[in-house]
Amino acid sequence: MTTKPHNKSDSATVALRALAVSLGDEARADRLLALTGLTADDLRQRAADPAVLVAVLRFLEDHEPDLLAVAEDLGMKPQELVAARSALEA
Repeated sequence: MTTKPHNKSDSATVALRALAVSLGDEARADRLLALTGLTADDLRQRAADPAVLVAVLRFLEDHEPDLLAVAEDLGMKPQELVAARSALEA
């Protein structure tokens, strides 16, 4: 199923789904925390914060294999994750 983010709410949902998939892979989750400076507590307390969601999507964009893997797991095109990040920053 392809979800195309049209607004901030849709984009936040896409980003939350990407976060969940990212955390489901231990190596990717470890890199996410290390590279973003986020902690597990940050994610628990601020998961819906647009700044956190943007950080998660930027993390994926910065490492194409992760971007491609997460997009595939979500049944989306990588460009849709990039569009979601862009919409959240607008």
